[in-house]
Amino acid sequence: MFGMIPFERNNDNFFDIFDNFERKFFGNSSAALPDFRTDIRDAGDKFVLEAELPGFQKEDIKLDVKDGILTISAEHSESKDEKNEQGGYIRRERRYGSFRRSFDISGVDDEHITASYQNGVLELHLPKVIPAVPESKRIAIE
Repeated sequence: MFGMIPFERNNDNFFDIFDNFERKFFGNSSAALPDFRTDIRDAGDKFVLEAELPGFQKEDIKLDVKDGILTISAEHSESKDEKNEQGGYIRRERRYGSFRRSFDISGVDDEHITASYQNGVLELHLPKVIPAVPESKRIAIE
């Protein structure tokens, strides 16, 4: 069991001090951006999904359902330019953000899903499928 716990090798090499400093200062450049946070709760006849998407506008968010999979995607880009009298840039900033998450919604009535977005929180109401009760019928004997 202890062999499966990830660890970092330490060879006590003098040059590792500089490598470790660079790694800690700049961070891991290959790390993926974290997904947006979601909370899902069972509200009896439906599930309520709350997704935190601060900084996005309602128009930046897309909800797609295909083959029992709900996909929430959000994309935002912003650009700010400040120029001096000669038209040269004093400051130019660009920002881009994109997130995507998918959820299995088998057991949900996807025709009646509702969504609202307020104060950076997307709220989805996912009504549960009402199970069909088998009918009992009498067969006539001839």
